[in-house]
Amino acid sequence: MKGPSEALLVIDVQYDFMPGGALPVTRGDEVVPVVNRLMAGFEHVVLTQDWHPADHVSFAANHAGRQPFETLALPYGEQVLWPLHCVQGSAGAALHADLEVNRARLLIRKGHRRDIDSYSAFVEADRKTSTGLAGYLRESGVRRVWCCGLATDYCVAWTALDARAAGLDAVVVDDACRAIDLDGSLERAWKDMQAAGVGRMGVEFSCVDG
Repeated sequence: MKGPSEALLVIDVQYDFMPGGALPVTRGDEVVPVVNRLMAGFEHVVLTQDWHPADHVSFAANHAGRQPFETLALPYGEQVLWPLHCVQGSAGAALHADLEVNRARLLIRKGHRRDIDSYSAFVEADRKTSTGLAGYLRESGVRRVWCCGLATDYCVAWTALDARAAGLDAVVVDDACRAIDLDGSLERAWKDMQAAGVGRMGVEFSCVDG
């Protein structure tokens, strides 16, 4: 069992990111039992949940003539336009029923502000608006976070990078994640994470104390 200075961050294990969902991640459902196994080895688990209003700025449907996966310049930078997904209160926004959510101490809902998208569990896409997670982890004595969930190249990578920026050690548990891999995004994400000092490990190693 990992001690109180380490936390597992479980990113967006929700139905809209599963096969058949609104924004499916290939083989995304495969992470659920792997994540459950990881959670059993941590006394400190944090879940995140994508939680958008229906009129969210990141949805292509809210921009006339725009299609999903096009990009749009917004005040905080270039934004990928996504299909409608993880709308607040919808079935697609729900955490997977087989995920052992009772192991979690905290749930962070992100993307709930209409005018700002949010990938990271720490800071929203404007790079200014904090979710409060960094302060919570500091107050809890956490020094290292282990990241898993969906998707490797977006919300998991952004979370790991922002953990490093917040002064935390960060590790991505590779086989407890799945990627979207849009136009080489997975390779770019791993390069960025490696450059920032994010570790990369498998479940077998991650479940070992120390």
